[in-house]
Amino acid sequence: MDDVTAILDPLNDAQREAVTAPAVPMLVLAGAGSGKTRVLVHRIAWLMQVEGVTPFGIMAVTFTNKAAGEMRGRIEQLIGGPAGSMWVGTFHGLAHRLLRLHCREAGLREGFQILDAEDQHRMIKRLLRAMEMDDGRWPPRQIQWFINARKDEGLRARHVADNDDPVQRQFIRVYHAYEEACERAGVVDFAELLLRAHELLRDNESILRHYQQRFRHVLVDEFQDTNAIQYAWIRLIAGKDGCPFIVGDDDQSIYGWRGAKVENLQRFQNEHPEHRVVRLEQNYRSTGTILRAANALITHNNDRLGKNLWTDGEEGEPVTLYAAYNERDEAQYVVESLRQYLRDGGARSDIAILYRSNAQSRVFEELLMAEAIPYRVYGGLRFFERQEIKDALAYLRLMANRDDDPSFERVVNVPTRGVGQRTVEQVRAQARADGSSLWKAAGELVNSGRISARAGSALTRFIDLINRMAEDSADLDLHEQVDHVIQVSGLYEHYGKEKGEKADARLENLDELVSAAQAYEPDPLEDELPPLASFLSHAALEAGEGQSDAWEECVQLMTLHSAKGLEFPLVFLTGLEDGLFPHQRSIQDPDGIQEERRLCYVGMTRAMRHLYLSYAESRRLHGSETYGVPSRFLAEIPADCLHEVRPRVQVSRPATLTGGGLAQAPVDGITLGSRVHHAAFGEGIVLNREGDGPQARVQVNFEGVGSKWLVLAYAKLESLS
Repeated sequence: MDDVTAILDPLNDAQREAVTAPAVPMLVLAGAGSGKTRVLVHRIAWLMQVEGVTPFGIMAVTFTNKAAGEMRGRIEQLIGGPAGSMWVGTFHGLAHRLLRLHCREAGLREGFQILDAEDQHRMIKRLLRAMEMDDGRWPPRQIQWFINARKDEGLRARHVADNDDPVQRQFIRVYHAYEEACERAGVVDFAELLLRAHELLRDNESILRHYQQRFRHVLVDEFQDTNAIQYAWIRLIAGKDGCPFIVGDDDQSIYGWRGAKVENLQRFQNEHPEHRVVRLEQNYRSTGTILRAANALITHNNDRLGKNLWTDGEEGEPVTLYAAYNERDEAQYVVESLRQYLRDGGARSDIAILYRSNAQSRVFEELLMAEAIPYRVYGGLRFFERQEIKDALAYLRLMANRDDDPSFERVVNVPTRGVGQRTVEQVRAQARADGSSLWKAAGELVNSGRISARAGSALTRFIDLINRMAEDSADLDLHEQVDHVIQVSGLYEHYGKEKGEKADARLENLDELVSAAQAYEPDPLEDELPPLASFLSHAALEAGEGQSDAWEECVQLMTLHSAKGLEFPLVFLTGLEDGLFPHQRSIQDPDGIQEERRLCYVGMTRAMRHLYLSYAESRRLHGSETYGVPSRFLAEIPADCLHEVRPRVQVSRPATLTGGGLAQAPVDGITLGSRVHHAAFGEGIVLNREGDGPQARVQVNFEGVGSKWLVLAYAKLESLS
């Protein structure tokens, strides 16, 4: 089989049109499940094997490290060899590579290190203390968001106007101090990677010209998720004469709250009037019914670029819609339905339960645990974010860069070595007075004798420990360095003292860090970087990914935002009530409603064969009970796509709905959907009722002990509704 046949044979007509397009700016509108990754991979293979483009001239940008790794692997498999000098990576990863190659021109020290989100938060908290700003009044998370949002807009502290707003003025003041602290420590945060790389290209004409001439072919995935600085970065690299190949879907733009600008797709078209558009509308994931339902929903959004997903696969069963009494009933229905799926031979890894708010997971978790069904909350801590791993990495980072203040603070007294909070405050004060790093301030305090003998001795032991570990491990292989630091620092012994499975898990993770270092292969294009520095950068970029991998043997629980890019044979999309989904914050905002609708569309198109939608008439969330109405999105789905499942009796207020219509509520006030309290069983929800008067029986689902039938005369239930 020749190269052209191998590249084109697996593609449909629209995919072939995109892959073989001439060298002009391209916009590929790729619907959910339409094979966009295949198009990107085959486009790159086409450029190399048919158009004769060297790998040296190709840059491909993705949004996750996992996607970048998969893309490189598929390219190499298709072309039958290594991709060589091609740049394939995330925005942050490629910006990091650029800054390593040109750190001097970028105004960075050669051994700069990367702050992850937690380290950035700790640094801001420390700055607030130093500036005598109460973190109750000035929440560090809010200031962290402010700084990152300004960087995403391309703005330094000196560029931000306070607009005579005293709060804004204080935020800008902290931003200034934060910039100075990062400069002293030789560290950059994730937003800084992109901003600094953009400034490097913008302000250095020779460097910009080099990369514009080199990367004649820039391919970008998930373009609808780019923010202002990412768009500006790509625009610079591509230049006026470049041929950017943009893949995106305006219907799946769901990250506006973190700076993504769906309008970048329209902006790209306006700035490249000679561009071509190819629509990928054939879906290879979902049944025809699921696609009809999703298409009907998304047509209610305005200003779409427009496409209509279709499949030549089976029509499939209707989308199931369940109206629950309350959140407990909703969860019971979901668990019963997935149990039936498992009994019919389905796998746990086929199943996803999606929700708008993290708080919704609790009731599903309780019932899954009660039924002994393994589950995993997707999007938890990644390996490099775990406490014991971050402690080990902090020691390694401090060895590589003594001025790394966040790492110094993290491990100066872990394991405990007598460096108390008062001593740390003295070190901070000395650092402020000298305008120096904490490491240098600690050395100055010890040498000057302006600290108690006991505290000075403790600091000296810490300083000597770091210096000795660096010296003793300098000639070791990377994994031996890591193992040496874990052992000599005392971390292994420290975490071994914890009890039971938790200790075992932490020690296993530390062992795994050594294995990760042994298996680590530095980027061949960054081989000038020392192995330890390269590994530490890799760890920081991985930690920044923000979601853990799914465990395949479990039912997956996740927010709708976490579900993007994934697919499952069976999907439960829960909590479809106005105020919850769409979220209350968005209901009065037309743009907000449109993004919420796109989020619903993303959730629906995760389903391959079976899709269940559910809402609850009453829901206890965030400590209060509310009576909701079905989400407006449900009314936008054609009735012939839905199979409605109703509970035996509908909850209503203040009367109960029976087969003959509305009946007056019982005089005892215990109606369906009522929240009640029992002296022994605690709080619960009334799910069913038989009869009237003292001998009436009610079925109550208690939060702690599950469902029970009780006779009112003896149960002495207290109505809480």
